[in-house]
Amino acid sequence: MGLLARAALIGLGAYGARAALRVVRDQPRAKELERTNFRGRTLTLAGGPALAVSASVTSALGAGDPRTAAAALTAGLSSGAVGLYDDVVGARPDQKADKGFRGHLRALREGRVTSGLVKIAGVGAGALVAAALLPNRRERGRLGRAAEVALGAGVIAGSANLFNLLDLRPGRALKAGVLVGVPLTATRAGGLAAGPVGASAGLLPADLGEEIMLGDSGANALGALLGVSATARTGLFGRAAMLAGIAALTAASEKVSFTKVIERTPVLREIDAWGRIPAARPSGAATPGSSPVDEPAGGAAPGQVSVAGAGGRATTNEPMTPADETSADEAPAKPRTAKKAVRPVAKQAAPADGTAAVGAEHATDAAPAVDKPRPRARAPRRTAS
Repeated sequence: MGLLARAALIGLGAYGARAALRVVRDQPRAKELERTNFRGRTLTLAGGPALAVSASVTSALGAGDPRTAAAALTAGLSSGAVGLYDDVVGARPDQKADKGFRGHLRALREGRVTSGLVKIAGVGAGALVAAALLPNRRERGRLGRAAEVALGAGVIAGSANLFNLLDLRPGRALKAGVLVGVPLTATRAGGLAAGPVGASAGLLPADLGEEIMLGDSGANALGALLGVSATARTGLFGRAAMLAGIAALTAASEKVSFTKVIERTPVLREIDAWGRIPAARPSGAATPGSSPVDEPAGGAAPGQVSVAGAGGRATTNEPMTPADETSADEAPAKPRTAKKAVRPVAKQAAPADGTAAVGAEHATDAAPAVDKPRPRARAPRRTAS
């Protein structure tokens, strides 16, 4: 299949996904697919079956032979169907308590069949049939052919589960589908991946805008179809290597959160956040007459203002004065302690009548003036007559 034909399949996959989304939304039971996300927005799971149908059909159109086309339809539609069943039935109160593979096995031991267990069995069975339908690339014996089918089924089912693990944030699974699918379109079996890439790109704006969700239906179908494309171009050793990588990532997801890894990796964080509606930032109530002030990451407490310093930002309870508005790069000058000037109280001679002098400091506390004794006048010296 030529490059032009693959580009046409990408466009057809995008158009088909949007058209299928409108059809699913117009169904009488479309209300059952509505959910409320963490922002309180009402969105729909209709994106899942829309992607499953469009991506499966366009992937089969790019298969090149009937057996490969049947493998793509089997993997995509079966994964989408059991995923949709889990999306609808799994939301019931009696099903919410059983989560994870261990929870489903525990329920089975108790005699209960959960929707998650139906999904696991359905995805596994569809992956096994799809791997068996793929043509035998090399003439191998029965044992070699059985090993190829088993490894191929593991890759298809593991990819479906891995993409379901990624579908935790708006647009994340679809972005992963485009990033993984675009290189696959350049391979020998690239026609299988062209339709899923187009369907992912066509639904990406609505997913980023928090209008739709893929759910298990869309994420499982997308992963399974890309798994079929990867399996169709590899043999025994290639499938074994891919299955080992998928198993390692799945096991790591039990110990490490993919979301935390993405947030700690700058490149992945930027790709993951691209196009997404930014989270609402809490805004503090402004007091009358106050001007907006930059706050540190944790926010300043009421009555505090932020002061930008060379080592970051700090908060202080004191109001800023012009003397504080110095450059952060200059060292602050050594503070000078102002000494209070003490002026001695001038001594004033008391008037002759003994009253206190007018204008003396702290006149109310001053002691009354005391007259100084005057020196006695010397008597005239007597002289002998």
